[in-house]
Amino acid sequence: MTQKEASTSRLRRLVGQILLVWLVLLAASHLTRWMQDEPGPLDDQRVRMVALEPGATPVRMAFLDSQPVSTPAAVPTALPVIIVLHGSPVASRSLRALHKELSDGGRFRVITPDLPGFGGSTRHIKDYSIAAHAKYLLALQDSLGIARSHLVGYSMGGGVAIEAAHAAPRRMASLQLLSSIGVQELELMGEYHLNRAVHALQLAAIWTVSELVPHFGWFDDAILGMSYARNFYDTDQRPLRDHLSCWDGPMQIIHGKDDPLVPFEAALEHHRLVPQSELVGLEAHGHGLPFQEAEMTARYIGEFVARVERREAPTRATAEENRVRASRLPFDAANVPPSSGFGLFVLVVLIIFVSFISEDLSAIGAGLLAARGTISIEIALLAAFLGIVIGDVGLYAAGRLLGRRLLTIPPFSWMLKESQLERGASWFCEKGPHVILASRFVPGTRLPTYVAAGLLRTPFWVFLGYFLAAAVVWTPLITGLSAWAGMGIFDFYAAYEAYALWILVILVAVLYVSIHVGIPLTTHNGRRRLLSRWHRISRWEFWPAYIFYAPIAVWILILAIRHRSLTLFTAANPGMFTGGFLGERKQDILGLLSHSEDHVATWRLIPSTAGNRTERVLAFMEQHGLSYPIVLKPDVGERGQGVWIARSRADIEHYFSHNNGDIIAQEFVDGLELGIFYIREPGQSVGWIFSVTEKRPVWLRADGRRTLERLILDDDRAVSMAPLFMKRFSSDLGHVFEEGTRIPLAEVGTHCRGALFLDGSLHMSPALSETIDRISRQTDGFFFGRYDVRVPDPGRLVHGDGFKILELNGVSSEATHIYDPDTSLIRAWLTLMNQWMLAFRIGSANRQQGVQPDGIGNIWRTLREARKRDTALTNPAARTSSAISDS
Repeated sequence: MTQKEASTSRLRRLVGQILLVWLVLLAASHLTRWMQDEPGPLDDQRVRMVALEPGATPVRMAFLDSQPVSTPAAVPTALPVIIVLHGSPVASRSLRALHKELSDGGRFRVITPDLPGFGGSTRHIKDYSIAAHAKYLLALQDSLGIARSHLVGYSMGGGVAIEAAHAAPRRMASLQLLSSIGVQELELMGEYHLNRAVHALQLAAIWTVSELVPHFGWFDDAILGMSYARNFYDTDQRPLRDHLSCWDGPMQIIHGKDDPLVPFEAALEHHRLVPQSELVGLEAHGHGLPFQEAEMTARYIGEFVARVERREAPTRATAEENRVRASRLPFDAANVPPSSGFGLFVLVVLIIFVSFISEDLSAIGAGLLAARGTISIEIALLAAFLGIVIGDVGLYAAGRLLGRRLLTIPPFSWMLKESQLERGASWFCEKGPHVILASRFVPGTRLPTYVAAGLLRTPFWVFLGYFLAAAVVWTPLITGLSAWAGMGIFDFYAAYEAYALWILVILVAVLYVSIHVGIPLTTHNGRRRLLSRWHRISRWEFWPAYIFYAPIAVWILILAIRHRSLTLFTAANPGMFTGGFLGERKQDILGLLSHSEDHVATWRLIPSTAGNRTERVLAFMEQHGLSYPIVLKPDVGERGQGVWIARSRADIEHYFSHNNGDIIAQEFVDGLELGIFYIREPGQSVGWIFSVTEKRPVWLRADGRRTLERLILDDDRAVSMAPLFMKRFSSDLGHVFEEGTRIPLAEVGTHCRGALFLDGSLHMSPALSETIDRISRQTDGFFFGRYDVRVPDPGRLVHGDGFKILELNGVSSEATHIYDPDTSLIRAWLTLMNQWMLAFRIGSANRQQGVQPDGIGNIWRTLREARKRDTALTNPAARTSSAISDS
């Protein structure tokens, strides 16, 4: 076991132990919470069970009542009823002082309920929104026999009051909004979808603490708990503007002019929308009026209710005409004040948090918020700058403190590969600290560069100086561009509110693409990288397997249904493990070809248990008169994984230091490489060649001026697979090779490893078909698969001779000529569909002869083993600059 594997194993054991302890504590915590009773009402609270509709599960509602009675007949009918609604996250306990002040004197019957989800009421309900709370409130009024009441809504409770007044206007004598929420435009960021996204993040964070942290019930009683988070997440304030515009009854608004949570401008807008409303704006007061100024607040509420009862309060019918006209005007976005207080703090924290995910999106979002007027441009720049500083200094610190260990620690292990870190370190060593400045403007290089700066122990003040210089330029550029673009777009945004979400998404996408495409277009390498990406998108041969093979997978399923067996194809080659689909050993397959040793490249198995495996390879070479290079590859492996061409003893030792399994050592055969796909149906005396592929290695010729990276990007073929080659040769990308040096990028004949595949049908001949057919018929249990061969002298193929078999692949092999760049996607799909149809047909014929297909369980186990094996297999890093070339 290598040092890296041992370190990884220790880390996995530690993580496993921590995970086990956490799971045990979490299970104990959930059991404790399950056994605990839900908090009930306080001693002085009354309780009613209410249901929103007949047959629905009743919900407990606890409430304070200034005149508790034992029988309905004892309820005084002359007293006006005031219902006071609390905000979120606190329940009615925050309004006890106000409740007492209103109750004193016996002029009113005051009811202060705990809305469902809070306080002594039922905690767990389906819907925590203000609209649902309004329905519960009306149900409570019904249960108490209250036909008419005065509603006082504090903060979030104001939204409940507006919903209830809209749902049952004849049952509400008056409406009073106390430091209340209302129209959507003046809540948080002013837009429903943006606010909902913020509330979704908040809900996710609180849910994580509630359900995934072992708190043994402590967090269930926390103020900022799940009820609070669901209350905001479930609520939609967009209807409140129309609800207010429809309210005809008396209304009073009491609001502190220094309210940090609900801006005073919201009260002004509510006052405008309801022309009969009265506004009490309190200087030097904030959001805590009901408990900080309970006596004064109760006086305003009581005096207004008294005037309503005397029919002295104005209604819409008696409102001033100029105010009625003003109420009909559309909302003026210029009246939206910049966020302040707690709301501003939330937005700054959100911008900083988003920067940890994507600095560019964070800067774009900050600019758009500034364009909309939600925050000032200065605050937008500061928040985006702070996010960049905190995140990137954190990357430097992680590299310095954790070193290469961070490659195994989430979330770094999800975002940073060893090859990227190697490239960043190489770039840093070659160019010096000023790459910190350059990387800010090259997408995809910041993370590895900043981590490498810490890893290489660059002096902190040097790093900080270069970094700040880059951030000072970058932040105003991106944030300012977004603000400038946003100012023009938001005029359209306001006019077409129904399309608000799509406008916002398109705007962010355009800005993001402009940054990630526009900036690279200013440099040669950037333009070539974009061309590389375009090739991988537009040319199907580079598509991800899950996209390209989707129709083939559907076709295989159809064939499986038709033949009534999911794994029938494994019976196509009875002589191979799983028919050559997965997990077959090369030693077994090469052993099947022992009858044709003259046509097989000389090979030897080097067992994992053998001592001094390097010496065994050297002895094998001496015995058969072989010279370097020599091919080393795993006994079990697919798609070129772990194949290595060793050119020295050091290369052999290096390979064995990275791979501990059974290894095949095989002579290196120079020349043209072909993939010859052969098929013979059971019962037929002669088979046929289904496909021939010419496999060309990809190599470059150095000019003594350009770096390896530039050579890769400038080559018409290599540019298409630039990410693969740059990962493979990460430590040499900045190296300039001597003029004339030959640099092989892809020596293994595997498409996913970089080789160029062409239609090789021109190499077919009757003699070659006869030779391949003879070898295949002599190979026990083989009907379907591809020979990978090397041909030193292609001219001999016409005589059916002169080739060496490197490998024989079974049912999972492909007719790889389809990867010829001139092959259309449809033709490629049709070829593979025909190939799989033949595999099932041959499997069906063999099944009739008594061959049993492998079971799904065996295939599944083999697949899991293959995944573990692929993780353990290593394609060692590209050779050093001195050995990578072959002049």
